[in-house]
Amino acid sequence: MTMRPVLLLTLIPLLSACGPSGGQQGHGAPGGGMPPSEVAIVTVETKPVPVTFEYTGQTTGSREVEVRARVPGILLKRNFVEGGRVKQGQSLYTIDPAPFQAALARAEADVAGAAARLEQARRNTSRLRPLLAEKAVSQKELDDALSSEAIGDADQKAARARLTQARLDLEYTRVEAPVSGQVGRSERSEGSFVPGPEALLTTVVQVDPMWVSFGIPDTVQARLRKDADAGRLVLPKNGAFEVELRLADGGVYPRLGRLNFTDVRISTTTGTREARAEFPNPDGALRPGQFVRVVLKGATVPDAVTVPQRAVLEGPQGKFVYVVDQKSTAQPRPVEAGEWSGSAWLISAGLKAGEQVIVDGVMKIGPGAPVRVAAPKPAADKAAAGKAAAAEKQ
Repeated sequence: MTMRPVLLLTLIPLLSACGPSGGQQGHGAPGGGMPPSEVAIVTVETKPVPVTFEYTGQTTGSREVEVRARVPGILLKRNFVEGGRVKQGQSLYTIDPAPFQAALARAEADVAGAAARLEQARRNTSRLRPLLAEKAVSQKELDDALSSEAIGDADQKAARARLTQARLDLEYTRVEAPVSGQVGRSERSEGSFVPGPEALLTTVVQVDPMWVSFGIPDTVQARLRKDADAGRLVLPKNGAFEVELRLADGGVYPRLGRLNFTDVRISTTTGTREARAEFPNPDGALRPGQFVRVVLKGATVPDAVTVPQRAVLEGPQGKFVYVVDQKSTAQPRPVEAGEWSGSAWLISAGLKAGEQVIVDGVMKIGPGAPVRVAAPKPAADKAAAGKAAAAEKQ
């Protein structure tokens, strides 16, 4: 019995604190609503904005040449360091020249013999001509002499052709680099027999300039053409894009390239259109086979609408932003986002000049939430706040 008054005395203050006039209302907005969230905005405006297009590419040598022997023979010597740099005309292999030197000597002798026989036939013809006028010889004898002279002339030409071939074969025992570049590993070792052109000896890749091949999706090509025809996009004259190369480690290649080929065909397997850029590579910093990012520069959107990337959110229906309406409430607005321009999205549809887009504080609001516009926080302050929040969680 003595415990009941005590319980009643304890409950009375608690009930009074939860009533309509209790002290808990003092922390909210008048009438019991939530206070407006503080947000930062940007006012939408249109201006010319340069845009870039980025694709995945792979480096290849501007020329990749297979080195083969033109004549068969024993490989006497390899004259290069595998993986090193070679110059055009440099000797890469030496094939045993002795058999070809002997063949050259025989060809020279054949030419001399053919020349002597031709000279003899010409002398015979010269003697018979005046004798025919005196009817000392028959017409047939003169005709035979003329035929012998013509045959001798033909034999001499054939002998000279064999001599030229013998000289070429001897020169071909010196296997030269067809282009300047980087040589691969040797496929044949000294002392082995090389059967001729069917045997691959090594390869030489020309790395200056370097080519970068990449594919442009057909859907992107169609959209760019559509935007260009409608005046929403200005492309470089004659497609003269400046090409920048971003390496796998995030660095930027210090030299700009240029487009030197765009295929007219669309790949049936990838749905892309092959393109190629050329980059100077005098110091060999680029190697064949590297995966890189190709950035095409030079296009401009004349009346572009941009918003910071952090203002664009992703929802079930696609990308959207929050816009502050006339009642100072946040309203979601679906947008069509195109390419990036620096740290901003290019908005192709959904926004117009003069509208206010929320950029900071979007995580604290929902559709129709009241907001209070404040100045955007500097990047340094936002970074410090993020570090402080992370420290508190730890």
